[in-house]
Amino acid sequence: MQNTYGILGDVSPNEFLTHYWQRKPLLVRNAWPNFISPVTADELAGLSLEDEVESRLISGPDWQVESGPFDEKRFSELAPSDWTLLVQAVDLWLPDVAQIMDQFNFLPRWRMDDIMISYAVDGGGVGPHYDEYDVFLLQGAGQRRWEVGESCDEHTPLRSHSQLKIIKDFNASQEWLLNPGDMLYVPPRWSHHGIAVGDCMTYSVGFRSPSASDMLDDLATEVLSRGTMRQALRDPPLLPCNDSLHIPKSYVEQVRALLLTVLDDERLLGEWFAQYMTQPKYPHLVGLTSERRRANIDLPVANTANLNNRERVHFYNGDVDASRT
Repeated sequence: MQNTYGILGDVSPNEFLTHYWQRKPLLVRNAWPNFISPVTADELAGLSLEDEVESRLISGPDWQVESGPFDEKRFSELAPSDWTLLVQAVDLWLPDVAQIMDQFNFLPRWRMDDIMISYAVDGGGVGPHYDEYDVFLLQGAGQRRWEVGESCDEHTPLRSHSQLKIIKDFNASQEWLLNPGDMLYVPPRWSHHGIAVGDCMTYSVGFRSPSASDMLDDLATEVLSRGTMRQALRDPPLLPCNDSLHIPKSYVEQVRALLLTVLDDERLLGEWFAQYMTQPKYPHLVGLTSERRRANIDLPVANTANLNNRERVHFYNGDVDASRT
């Protein structure tokens, strides 16, 4: 399955990255001419029966969530409308789906997360919501109506829903009906709502976008594992205090300076980031999925004061790729 045309249509990669990427949505009609889904609805449902595959069912007007694996009987119990089956990381299980990633090689490969496929019956969807990551929504079969609203943030009012970030007051400013081969790019935090018009299938090509808190947590774990950052906090210049319980601002500045020494270590930070961004999505399943995540980065040579003396280091599935050194 190949697309001999550019996935962005008449928009060049440079124009896309300059004017659309993480800025505003883009609709591309016929992004993949004559697209034929390499996965059928039955095959997708079959994947959701497997213990190793992450899947969800979203059903009803209140978007109730069920997590897989499912039993075949569950699908026979579903209503004729208003439900969606979501299967994550289908690219890890089906090579024909994985090839779709190649269409997006104008973007850093190590930023790509997975291809989720959703199958929905008439009226099915996951509600108006926003994501923290970039996503390309390629229509694989049937039709889906997409509505796009405004940019959101952590203060956007949400409905009280335990598992989905459903926007309380969603107002669509743009609306399109997508046919097979059409594609919609949605930047992070842009509200959007997809509704199936009859049975349909959508391929969601998502990109990794870790939060600052997640990265800080992982970086702290990496620093602790190395056992190298052993500098202890020292007092700033002191004067006799009138309030022995008060923490002066100078102490906070001292703590900040100490912790920032970690970020000033380019070798450490670069190695950690490359490891972090190449970690497999499902590390415990690498033997089954043959997941391969690679990246390379130019870093200062270790144990040298000359920061211009650099070497290219290759990473593979969260570790230095010894075969490339």
